[in-house]
Amino acid sequence: MKINWKRKLSSRKFWALLAGFISSLLLAFNLGENEIAQVTAVITAFGSIAVYILAEASVDKERVK
Repeated sequence: MKINWKRKLSSRKFWALLAGFISSLLLAFNLGENEIAQVTAVITAFGSIAVYILAEASVDKERVK
């Protein structure tokens, strides 16, 4: 089965899962709340950028058609 990475990376659910999973790992390794909040913020920022870029690419693709 082939993974559709474009679809996966444009999924808000995927980015929420990734942020939650990594935050839980950081908590398990006893990092401070500030560090966990900073890492979560970076992950969600990258997620927002990825979703925006892929959405704009889709709009541009449709415009060309």
